[in-house]
Amino acid sequence: MSTAGFNSQNGTGTGQAYANGPSQNPVALQQLPGVSYGMTHQPAYNPMQPKATTSPAPGLYPSGPYQPVPPVSSHQPGPQLSSYPSSPGQPLLSRPLMGGPPPHTPPQSSSPSPGPRLPPAQATPPPPPGVSTTSYYPNPQQPMAPAWQYNTATPPMGPATSMSTHPRGPVANHMNQAASLAAPSPSSSAAYSSAPTPHSTTQLSGPGITPTSMHGYHQPGTAPPPMNLMAPQTYQPSRPAYGPPPTGPPPTMKPTPPPTGPPMANATPPPPKTDGAVAGNGPQASNSYNHVDNKMAGLTQPGPPGRHLGHYPSLPPGYQNTSAPHTTPPMHPAMQAATQPYTQAPQPYQQLPGGPGPAQLSPSLAAMSLQSSTPESLRAVNLLQERNLLPPTPVPAPTPCLPQDLQKINCNPEVFRCTLTSIPQTQSLLNKAKMPLGLLLHPFKDLSVAIEQLPVVTSSTIVRCRSCRTYINPFVSFLDQRRWKCNLCYRVNDVPEEFMYNPVSRSYGEPHKRPEVQNATIEFIAPSEYMLRPPQPAVYLFVLDVSHNAVETGYLNVFCQSLLDNINALPGDSRTKIGFITFDSTIHFYNLQEGLSQPQMLIVSDIEDIFLPTPDSLLVNLNECKELVQDLLKSLPNLFQKTMETQSALGSALQAAFKLLSPTGGRMSVFQTQLPNLGVGALQSREDPNQRASAKDIQHLSPATDFYKKLALDCSGQQVAVDLFLLSSQYCDLASLGCISRFSAGSVYYYPSYHHQHNPAQVERFQKDLKRYITRKIGFEAVMRIRCTKGMSIHTFHGNFFVRSTDLLSLPNVNPDAGFAVQMSIEENLDDMQVVSFQAALLYTSSKGERRIRVHTLCLPVVNSLSDIFAGADVQAITGLLACMAVDRSVTASLGDARDAMTNAAIDSLTSYRQSVLTIQQPGLLAPACLRLFPLYVLALLKQRAFRTGTSTRLDDRVSAMYQLKYQPLIYSMLMIHPALYRVDDLSDEGALNVNERTIPQPKVLQLSVEKLSREGAFLMDAGIVMYLWIGRNCHPNFLMQVLGVPNYAAVPENLYLLPELDTAESQRTIAFIGWLRDQRPFFPSLHVIRDESQLKPHFMQNMIEDRTESALSYYEFLLHLQQQISK
Repeated sequence: MSTAGFNSQNGTGTGQAYANGPSQNPVALQQLPGVSYGMTHQPAYNPMQPKATTSPAPGLYPSGPYQPVPPVSSHQPGPQLSSYPSSPGQPLLSRPLMGGPPPHTPPQSSSPSPGPRLPPAQATPPPPPGVSTTSYYPNPQQPMAPAWQYNTATPPMGPATSMSTHPRGPVANHMNQAASLAAPSPSSSAAYSSAPTPHSTTQLSGPGITPTSMHGYHQPGTAPPPMNLMAPQTYQPSRPAYGPPPTGPPPTMKPTPPPTGPPMANATPPPPKTDGAVAGNGPQASNSYNHVDNKMAGLTQPGPPGRHLGHYPSLPPGYQNTSAPHTTPPMHPAMQAATQPYTQAPQPYQQLPGGPGPAQLSPSLAAMSLQSSTPESLRAVNLLQERNLLPPTPVPAPTPCLPQDLQKINCNPEVFRCTLTSIPQTQSLLNKAKMPLGLLLHPFKDLSVAIEQLPVVTSSTIVRCRSCRTYINPFVSFLDQRRWKCNLCYRVNDVPEEFMYNPVSRSYGEPHKRPEVQNATIEFIAPSEYMLRPPQPAVYLFVLDVSHNAVETGYLNVFCQSLLDNINALPGDSRTKIGFITFDSTIHFYNLQEGLSQPQMLIVSDIEDIFLPTPDSLLVNLNECKELVQDLLKSLPNLFQKTMETQSALGSALQAAFKLLSPTGGRMSVFQTQLPNLGVGALQSREDPNQRASAKDIQHLSPATDFYKKLALDCSGQQVAVDLFLLSSQYCDLASLGCISRFSAGSVYYYPSYHHQHNPAQVERFQKDLKRYITRKIGFEAVMRIRCTKGMSIHTFHGNFFVRSTDLLSLPNVNPDAGFAVQMSIEENLDDMQVVSFQAALLYTSSKGERRIRVHTLCLPVVNSLSDIFAGADVQAITGLLACMAVDRSVTASLGDARDAMTNAAIDSLTSYRQSVLTIQQPGLLAPACLRLFPLYVLALLKQRAFRTGTSTRLDDRVSAMYQLKYQPLIYSMLMIHPALYRVDDLSDEGALNVNERTIPQPKVLQLSVEKLSREGAFLMDAGIVMYLWIGRNCHPNFLMQVLGVPNYAAVPENLYLLPELDTAESQRTIAFIGWLRDQRPFFPSLHVIRDESQLKPHFMQNMIEDRTESALSYYEFLLHLQQQISK
């Protein structure tokens, strides 16, 4: 099919280089000349945008003794010294973090006066002074940046269009236009169920339900645990105190920063800024805090009645029937910390006496306002003095400063998380804060095994706003029993008659107690109005490389055996279809038609004009032809055992698979072991092994051809997603091949140096990943739309998808392990609002053929001071969003630009805090407590495989790391950015968890520094997709014998990847702890036991982020570097 319709969103124009990253909002890139979109709108601040520098001058550091200079006000004339010098011994400005440590007394320069570093060497002529390509802000006199940059100011998109928007191009199974305009009539009965999985159908059953009721409520078993009593927001003696709780009468009506009472000391530092502010534009915050205090002292504008989360007065407060909280099964601390109280049991939507007016929400928020004392999250921390900042337990997500009744039903941060838990009133205020505003989503997370079960509602009437099509949610306001006000566009809507009945209490006239208004995450079984065609069956097509190289790796045996073992667990129903294609220099199809005695192999050698030999018998019903499928899987490994075919026609095989799947849609699983070298899509090696450790910019991060992206867009249009398994010991150009998955909403699985004999750890990881892949939940023909309160807009998406329209993501497949991120801006002032809401709606077809809608709604307060913004910063969410932005910057500009931008993100946010929030200026490098880990996380990103320089890194390894940062959910990607280090030779039951009658030790998290290691101990490093167990040379023989089963250090095997299961307490504790860590993530991290002489020891040491290497600064040197830039 033609891809012309896709060009505007995804850059497929002829000859246009593909942006290897998110699709920009097409509307946001086309601001009409001379048209103003609002008096208050300002260009968005963006950390990925270059900064303006002064004219180049010799010298790396200013000459003369190091003296901090007071910050230069941006109101002063003259060039702003916003670029920062690099470390000594570093010739290029684009590598600020490479080279030796910045000494207290910089080297003397021949230049008599301080001068900025030299601009990076480039092939193109150097820009004129003040317009450095690595600069951070655009020069006000210069034209706007090209469209691929993040600093484009986005015009308002108007109200978000509904799910009903017709897809452009091929047919998609989302709701039609006509159905979206009128609410379906309440003709059929509705049932509410709290089923553990979304596949269970709901029935009108259950004791006590009258047969005449319109709705039935079915809750099998006991109610799932609504919340964890020791949630991260509650005070825990083991954590530092967070400051006194508010006392006295509630202050003025003002939404306030995150709570001052809970353990915000462990909150994480926020990352960089995302919206490019023009240097010198707009009022700059002075160094005094007085203006902030004065502004805070005034009353906020109340806003129109009913706009706040009011409660209608017609019902007395006697309906508050909350179910008793249950204990939550123990989880990994990182996930437990990220999990807010997430209640499945419907919580009462309390109706306060009095009409819906501004007085209802404001006092609740104001009660949590800043008192005379500074909240813990804003406590000034001198990073140069307080070295042990890493908390012993994982950092929790900050709690939004909302009234308790709203916060307890707010969306779980594992599912929906914002970089700033307090939203600025204006874009200019956001720009001053120098932090990015964005959302991180895990929309299809498997909730049945996580915090609780997922509420599922079956109803003929799905209540939505008539204007913006927002789904009714806990944060709407009921004006009375018959009317509700949308919390996104503020339109008043009628409550449908059917919605008046509450299936939970089986009573009439309580719409505020319906499950839809009591759960921030809920799933609807969609009526026929949400279908453009009958729901597609589950269709699985496996495309297998069977060249000589593939057979040598031995992956085919593992694949066939795994599929044989799990074929009955493949998600689907009686309509499920399956098919197989193998390829080398030719394409092999397999006729599995019912009635054949054995599978028939059909070979097509004309790869230039591929065709399907027998289209009707290549995809077969799995239930009807299961024996033939099993016979094929048993014979495939032997079929090509002696092949000498070395060529790979991957492109033609993909074209054949696309033709086969086009009529139905489905999932294509591609297994590839070498560089495609024949036919369409053939590639050539672009990697120069001699340049792997180059300090210069890394080349070839973008695709070499547009073939794979164009084919992916064709697949997306026909509801086909492509998952790529790359198992290779040689360069395969993942930057090009990965496009087939990225733009079709697939996934990339990368197994470097895979070999069934030489690398058994990778084989084990492949087996476990494959089992999860085959058996996990899957959604077909999905679309996702993210809506936000009027005045805010979304302008950039990150993840694997295709942007079908301005805010609609096309997801031919959606899986529970995929994450997404979006960048946002504030288009209109939010002065009259006290809260804003965000809603993500995912419409998909389950493997059982049900059309379902999963809806997540997040509510956050609006604040009007910089101190409140900083107090609510979520440092891990900011780091995750910054990583996504840096990946795109690396591809569209250069790796050096991305590294500079990440460093500048830390500099700018800390500068803003120092100048605009600190009331008393102090010496040192100061950060608010909530951002104290931000410089550490930025340094971790700079040393991560995706962005590091000066260290030998294979090109495919680097690109794979970039993919993971883009589509892994935040809780998993943070381990890849900043691994966790534990000492495990002295595990004890003190403070241990009890999970399924197993005792799980809970050792403290250690800093990533060699000084924390001991030759007398054993240390486990959890780096996300890999774990290292480092054994000290003088490790106690007791540990070696009772855990590893060897008598001494010399007897530790070289390539040990499995711990023996010994009948000792030490062995059981160690295996239980490692197994528990593995169980907390959907992929399988391989384990490597290493000694000082091990080949993998350098990989272990590279994760020691706080230590200096030949090519990168230590954490302390990096802090000195930041201090020097901030003090300019």
